[in-house]
Amino acid sequence: MELLLSSLVLIFSIFFILKHLNSSKHRNLPPSPPSLPILGHLHLLKNASHRALQSLSNKHGPITYLQFGCRSVLLVSSPSAAEQCFSENDVVFANRPYSIASKILGYNSTTIGFAPYGDHWRNLRRLTTIQIFSSASLQHSSAIRAEETRLLVRKLINFSDSKAWRKIMDFCDCVPFLRFVGFKEVEKKMMNLQRKRDGFLQGLIDEAREKINGGSSLVGERKTYIEALLEIQRAEPEYYTDEILKGLILLMFTAGTHTTSITMEWAMSLLLNHPHELNKVKNEIDNNFPPGKLLMDSDLHKLPYLRCIINETLRLYPVAPLLVPHTSSEDCKIEGFDVLKGTILLVNAWAIHRDPKLWDEPEMFKPERFKGIEGGFDGFRFIPFGVGRRACPGSGMALRLSGLALGTLIQCFEWEREGSELVDLEEVAGLILSKAKPLEALYRPRPCMMSILSQL
Repeated sequence: MELLLSSLVLIFSIFFILKHLNSSKHRNLPPSPPSLPILGHLHLLKNASHRALQSLSNKHGPITYLQFGCRSVLLVSSPSAAEQCFSENDVVFANRPYSIASKILGYNSTTIGFAPYGDHWRNLRRLTTIQIFSSASLQHSSAIRAEETRLLVRKLINFSDSKAWRKIMDFCDCVPFLRFVGFKEVEKKMMNLQRKRDGFLQGLIDEAREKINGGSSLVGERKTYIEALLEIQRAEPEYYTDEILKGLILLMFTAGTHTTSITMEWAMSLLLNHPHELNKVKNEIDNNFPPGKLLMDSDLHKLPYLRCIINETLRLYPVAPLLVPHTSSEDCKIEGFDVLKGTILLVNAWAIHRDPKLWDEPEMFKPERFKGIEGGFDGFRFIPFGVGRRACPGSGMALRLSGLALGTLIQCFEWEREGSELVDLEEVAGLILSKAKPLEALYRPRPCMMSILSQL
């Protein structure tokens, strides 16, 4: 049995190597480092993959060709190459690569994050744009964000903490035969996770459906997001199944809240290491609002330095350092190099954001560099939310929520490091760039805010 399995693995590997050699013959591929049989360049990746890929780009150029097992990869680390990918070739790279995660965790690749580019994805994008992320929808939901922010303030008094991270592609996606020998039991773990997550999401839908069917929703009461989705489902039940709805709800838990909390953790860590900037934004808040008035969404335009801090945090620590992977639907050219159909595109936003050719003192925390630039820099040198058709649809909400929450924490509490040492900024990177050590800091309510805090 072992001999048969080894023979199958060898035949499988030779097949993919020969297929790759034939497809790339007589092609003008980008520069590529030496590779290993079967693994390709997977051995070059470290835990901090964005840093490892930056080193490869520094050595081989801003457009680098890599082979992750049987998967061809185009690594882009310059604004000009990113612009070619997401401007003139935006449709070509509008797809996502297939993976075990997209199949199991993404409801068979039907969620807005994993769905192939086409009519189904366009329907989901249109729905989320109208129901969640339009200017009118964001304005209508401002009271909810304010309520949740105040809940955060109340919880801080009693202390709460959470942390998580995930990856979008697994080793077995690149070396598929490992799935047949039970490598890390990847699919089993994902399926167990999905069962728990699916049960939780289905419970939310059933609860909202029971509320509607029981007539407990008050006339004129603002509908929840799930209730609005159930109304859409009633109009087209064959298309908007519970699975489609669960995929849309999942978007709010992952992209809508988790990534924002990580950005806030990085921002507070940076501010604790730079007390001058922390005092500066605190003074900006105090100068615009009396002690008896808490921040609201509508106040954020009065706090340009707070927005600079958030942008600078996203520059240094973009939540998705390699964005979300794309894949080419046909052959194309990027800056004169051939890119074959089915190539995975990785854009190293982290490396672009720290390129010394693009930024003055790129490793330094300097919020002032964003002064007077409301939405970030022109071009493709600041792309924390991605660009093009598959850019993050919730960037507007993320900026509002992170600004409101971070500003409220600074307005309500005094913050200090635990000791004289700086806050550890070591990274853990998968799909999400999070801190290796959760932030621990000292805080106390500000005396000038005690009156209003006691009323929360």
